Amino acid sequence: MAPGGEKSPRQWLRTKSVEESIIDTDDPEQGLPRSLSARDLTVLGVGVIIGTGIFVLTGQVARTTSGPAVAISFAAAGVVCTLAALCYAEFASTVPVAGSAYTFAYASLGELPAWIIGWDLVLELALGCAVVAVGWSGYVRSLLDSIGWRLPGWLSGTSDTDGFGFDLLACALVLLLTGILTVGMKLSARVTSIVVTIKVGVVLLVIVAGAFFVTAENYDPFIPPAQGTADSTSGFATPLIQVMSGYAPTTFGVMGIFTGAAVVFFAFIGFDVVATTAEETRNPQRDMPRGILGSLIVCTVLYIAVSIVVTGMRKYTELTVDAPLADAFKAVGEPFWAGLISFGAAVGLTTVCMILLLGQSRVFFAMSRDRLLPPLFARVHPRFGTPYRSTVLLGVLVAVAAGFIRLSELAELVNIGTLFAFVVVAVGVIILRRTRPDLPRAFRTPLVPALPIASVLTSLWLMLNLPSETWARFAAWMALGAVLYAGYGRRRSRVRKGAEPSAHQVP
Repeated sequence: MAPGGEKSPRQWLRTKSVEESIIDTDDPEQGLPRSLSARDLTVLGVGVIIGTGIFVLTGQVARTTSGPAVAISFAAAGVVCTLAALCYAEFASTVPVAGSAYTFAYASLGELPAWIIGWDLVLELALGCAVVAVGWSGYVRSLLDSIGWRLPGWLSGTSDTDGFGFDLLACALVLLLTGILTVGMKLSARVTSIVVTIKVGVVLLVIVAGAFFVTAENYDPFIPPAQGTADSTSGFATPLIQVMSGYAPTTFGVMGIFTGAAVVFFAFIGFDVVATTAEETRNPQRDMPRGILGSLIVCTVLYIAVSIVVTGMRKYTELTVDAPLADAFKAVGEPFWAGLISFGAAVGLTTVCMILLLGQSRVFFAMSRDRLLPPLFARVHPRFGTPYRSTVLLGVLVAVAAGFIRLSELAELVNIGTLFAFVVVAVGVIILRRTRPDLPRAFRTPLVPALPIASVLTSLWLMLNLPSETWARFAAWMALGAVLYAGYGRRRSRVRKGAEPSAHQVP
């Protein structure tokens, strides 16, 4: 393949070469400054991964799906993410350019697949941020209620009437974080580092303190006997695998562990966001693999430890779904620890929102730089060195969504979008090994093609366990993206026109 990109007989499969992508990073108006270290990347990864999952999903899955074996469910989901992370690490160190899976797909699969995955990532990260912001608002309202401060229902998104409702706290959080991200990446990393230190400290204290209240009898049985679902789902709520094959996922038992893994997978979403900052990393060839794999390992260990402690503190059948960790400490007469957990959850969700906003702005920026989206969003701020236009645009849109829209029913779109990105990256590793064996690879995914194929299969398995309605919504979003590509991006693509990266071409 020539450095200028391969001109495919099918224009929608034309690729953008790795060399051309790297040249883009040298443009003073469209390149991002390199300021992040391996430690910064690991902190970013831990900051976005540890959030709602560790504080909520542990009890939900233990009570309804896996029992005390929820620890194995977390381990199984961690394995799926590790397979994907090994593929991400090779790409991020070989193609150290903003955009993550979008950039990787452009270099290996072609322009239309790249557009599709970029469009998917924008939805995934924006929706994920809005959902988390609404969750953060709930924790903060709970803390305010404890000191006698209460927002009116119409400003908390919880109005008892069918009239106007606006979640002021969720909207304000997103706007504040948008301002921080606009001012500078290094500032964002410092804020994240402080918050992550607090959050991880709280989690470690909970693990240590909770260990003193563990009762061995609560682990019996560790893997409860398999049961059919109490209320069989039907229609769009049915998992796609059940629609296709008649197989009905069970609760508890061995298969319940893997059904639970499809649910707790949400707790791991975010490590791939680290790859979106490859262009802002000082030594991406060395630091990207360390940041991606390091953050995932740390979070997997913490998840397993928390699930073991909480199911040992209280019988899995008695765990609550909304706040299992806090309620477990209340049940043993320790309200202080329960309050500390609520505080840690609120702090933790702040960094999740910030880094999801960071990731989506980088994907949008990369697509704009390739002119698949309007190029005015590819300009970097002359003082702050950030893609301020895409950051502000997306931040305002997410803030509005978090304020007005109840997104709980759409949260599973985040799961399917992430898993789809995993599939694309794994396939891309195999293709780029064949088409560009000459590329210097500081990190090489082991056991290619076996490991990437395993990543594809495990990701697809979890996708098939998601409801049919999630697939329908995902297909509708992808169809909308295909229309936008056909009407705008295909004709204006810089690779299609053979344009060289040049600052004066950006308005």
